[in-house]
Amino acid sequence: MAANIKEKVEYWLDTAYYDLVSAKAMLETKRYLYVGFLCHQVVEKCLKAYFWNCRKKEPPFTHNLLVLAEQAKLDTDGREDVLVLFVIF
Repeated sequence: MAANIKEKVEYWLDTAYYDLVSAKAMLETKRYLYVGFLCHQVVEKCLKAYFWNCRKKEPPFTHNLLVLAEQAKLDTDGREDVLVLFVIF
């Protein structure tokens, strides 16, 4: 993987992890609206990292998770090994 692409993947995963930790903190204080928002952000950022890793280009500028998943070809690649890495990051 090219260094620039690796940096992009790491950026998206690092920010997703930060949001996941923040979501957990919000859950513990019963701030459920923010938990939902942050969990959406986590999934979106993981999809963008997956997009960079598999497509080697900038993901589309959208917050729509279905669009990101479809354009990343998440459902057609059969790359479960890569997907597992992003799920447990």
